[in-house]
Amino acid sequence: MNPVFDLLGIALVVVATLLIGVYGLRVSRTTGDFFVASRTVRPVWNASAISGEYLSAGTFLGLSGLVLLEGARGFWFPIGYAAGYLLVLVFVAAPLRRSGAYTIPDFIEARLESVKARRVTSVAVLVIGWLYIVPQLHGAGITLTVVAGLPQWIGEAAIAVLVAASVAAGGMRAITYVQAFQYWLKLFALLVPLFCIAFALTGGPHEIDPVAIFPASAGPAGFDAYETASLMVALLLGTMGLPHVLVRFYTSPTGVSARHTTVLVIVMVSAFYAVSSGMGLLARIVAPDLAAPGVADTVALVLPSRVFPGLFGELLTALIVAGAFAAFLATSAGLVVSLAGVVSQDVFSGSVRSFRLSAVLCTAVPLVVALLTAPEGLGSSVGMVFVFAASMLSPVVLLGVWWRGLTARGAVAGMITGGASCALSLLVHTAVGGIGAAAPFLAHPAAWTVPLATAVTVGVSFMDTRGAPLRAERYLGRLHTPERA
Repeated sequence: MNPVFDLLGIALVVVATLLIGVYGLRVSRTTGDFFVASRTVRPVWNASAISGEYLSAGTFLGLSGLVLLEGARGFWFPIGYAAGYLLVLVFVAAPLRRSGAYTIPDFIEARLESVKARRVTSVAVLVIGWLYIVPQLHGAGITLTVVAGLPQWIGEAAIAVLVAASVAAGGMRAITYVQAFQYWLKLFALLVPLFCIAFALTGGPHEIDPVAIFPASAGPAGFDAYETASLMVALLLGTMGLPHVLVRFYTSPTGVSARHTTVLVIVMVSAFYAVSSGMGLLARIVAPDLAAPGVADTVALVLPSRVFPGLFGELLTALIVAGAFAAFLATSAGLVVSLAGVVSQDVFSGSVRSFRLSAVLCTAVPLVVALLTAPEGLGSSVGMVFVFAASMLSPVVLLGVWWRGLTARGAVAGMITGGASCALSLLVHTAVGGIGAAAPFLAHPAAWTVPLATAVTVGVSFMDTRGAPLRAERYLGRLHTPERA
């Protein structure tokens, strides 16, 4: 590795981000620009931006590390991440756009006519968002430590400052331009090294032994049925509960446009996951010694220099480093935009000025957490966020879009039950570890926390003597009535 090339790659990404952000700032003037880009983002551009913010540190660095560590089981993550958008496409993309809301709490309040439900939803959005930002900051710290030997806190603080500044300056419209650019940069940054490394290994000194790459314990025969099912529940439904994913559909001009955007997103993220997973496969051939927790996340950074000692390997590493920083910036910015919109409207006046203040506050909290905690595996950290999102928000969002009988009390009870049961399960597992037969259920709780939250939501709604809002039928009609072409 060459720290000069790596830092130069980071500097170029930062400069490009700032320049594109400045362009976006020139056209960001109104409240609508800052919150939802005035609902004018077309499908291709919006899909690029969604893909840019969705492909996080857990994907760019963590996915190849998971494939290196766990073999075939690691492929469940990209399958779940991409397939989650199929559920978004079928069930919520167009209705959420037709709701006319700015944020998820906006939608919940309008649907249930309850300020209390809105506040609980806002807390859920903040918890999920902050949990998701922390791995991005840890990823930035790991990257700078590996390539330049700098203290981890420098990378974490640098990303936080850049994200807060860019979001506060231009809001959703400016960030949309930045994230669209960063998707294509990230794809290019991994695709070029992947092809170069794969070509170099063809006919080279490395014999590709399928048994060595995927031993029986790393293949389907080594899967635990419950753990796999629970993981897929978390990944499929968790996508539907991520605030920075859902808020993007409010930027589409129409519900039809939102659907077209989602189809393009599925194609784009699937292409990237194929590339990132491919890096993990190559790592099982070239760098099996890195298959250790905490170390595997660095494999994409280390791999080029192992295959190409010298200048060419250093340049490929610098390209990957640049793409990694684009991943940290894009996802963190998308999360901060969605969180700032919630805080600005729920705590402050909902103005452009309060949005900017909220952006700084929403970046400061996860930065403090990142500085006080040690990084775990990036892929598993992001997976934990999906468990929370699936348990806390996905049942309420789905039922809010499709079931007239949902009440405010039912929604509040379901969100609290889902979040509390998920947090308690993971905390007990972390503190105590395996407890006999209960260990898998504590470590992978989505398979029971999501049904539990859903059952509580439905049950409390049925028992609520106040019933659903009187205007629920008319509101649902608005969500499900297609726009005229």
